[in-house]
Formats: sequence, C-alpha cells, structure tokens
Amino acid sequence: MLLAVSNSSELSQTNLIFTIICALALALIHIYASKLKFLDTIPRSRWLSMASGVSVAYVFVHLLPDLNEQQEIFTESEIFSFIEHHVYLMALIGLAVFYGLERMVTESQQDERNKVESGIYWIHIISFALYNALIGYLLFHREESGLRSLFLYAIAMGLHFIVNDYGLNQDHQSTYRHSGRWILATAIIIGSVIGWGGNISAAAISVLFSFLAGGIILNVLKEELPEERQSNFGAFILGAFVYSILLLL
Repeated sequence: MLLAVSNSSELSQTNLIFTIICALALALIHIYASKLKFLDTIPRSRWLSMASGVSVAYVFVHLLPDLNEQQEIFTESEIFSFIEHHVYLMALIGLAVFYGLERMVTESQQDERNKVESGIYWIHIISFALYNALIGYLLFHREESGLRSLFLYAIAMGLHFIVNDYGLNQDHQSTYRHSGRWILATAIIIGSVIGWGGNISAAAISVLFSFLAGGIILNVLKEELPEERQSNFGAFILGAFVYSILLLL
C-alpha cells in the first residue's frame, strides 16, 4: 500500500513538472513566434497552414466530442437548466465574439495611430489575454489526465499560438511586438498559476471550455480562408489528417 501511494505521488509530481514545462513553452512561443521570418511569406507558409490544420483537427476530433460530456454538466447545473444545448450556444458565442473583434480591427486599420488611440488594439489584446489565460488554466484541468493528453493539448495549442501570433503581428505590427506578445505570454502563466492553485466549478469550466472551442474555430479559419492569404491547402489537410490519427489512436 505504501508503495502504491509513493508511485501515485511520483506520477503526480511528474505530471506537475511537465505541465509547468508546457506552460513555459507556450509562453515562449508568444515571445519568439514573431521572429520566425520564414512564416511571413505569400503564398502562405506551408508551416502556418499545417499548424492551422492541427488546430482544427484538435477542435473537431477532441474538443467538440468533449462538448457532449460538458453538456451533461450543464444539464445538472441549476443555473443553466433553462437553456437547451447550452454548450453549443457558448461555442457559438465564442466564435461570434472573436469574429466581432476581427471586424473591429479590420475597420480600424486605415490609420495605425487611430487604431491604437481608439482602444481597438487593447480590446484585441485583452481578449486574447483572457483566451490565453483559459488555455493556461486548462493545462491543469483537462478532460483527460496523463502525459499523453497533456502533450497532445500542448502541441495543438502551441501550433495554434503560432497562427494567432502571425495574425496579431500582421494586424498590429510593432505595437504588438513591443507589448502585446509579452502580455499574452504572461496571461498563459497567470492562467496556469490559477489552474495549479485553484479549481473553478465544473459548470464554469464547461462554459469556458465551450467558449474556447468557438474561439479556436474562428481564429484558425479567419487566418486560412481569406483569398489573399493564398493558403497551402495540401499542408492544411496534412496537418489535420496526421493530428487526427494521433488523437484517434
């Protein structure tokens, strides 16, 4: 019995160490992704398209099926019992919120000075900071425990961050490189610390989890779909296919 407890404790300690490493790695991606000059090409870098494919595969093969389980938590919650399909509604809200943010940024891009002074930049960055904090929190509160689940989640989110960083760098340029990337990196650490030290209710996690799914879908597709991106369809499909196989095995 003592040996079993010792092994369990050791495994927990190992998970904790690797989770902290993943949190730091995700933060470093935000700090250094804008320096990857080979991504800044037209036609779109095949690596960005492949990263987008991985992110989409994670949503459709892992996150969306998990929403069914989250729906059960919603159903048991008295707060949300009056709404049907609560989880999918929250995913739709997540998609709509980030779509609205992108529309605001697009409409403010005529003048860089006006964009910053009007607060669009900070609205955009704060929204992504909350998004990143949620991703950091879920490092410690995933649906499935264990190192395999941790690494699959970290890989998908890391590649997703590269895609997000590219878009934010294109939208805000030097302003983002000066402050935005540091804010987003810090948000991941803050979310991870909250996840490490505390536990939000299951119903609240279901809300955040669903919102995250909608946000990921929008943030990936808005980078891949515009015609001027000249995205690499083959790389997108390859990334989605290979990562889907990994998730299904």
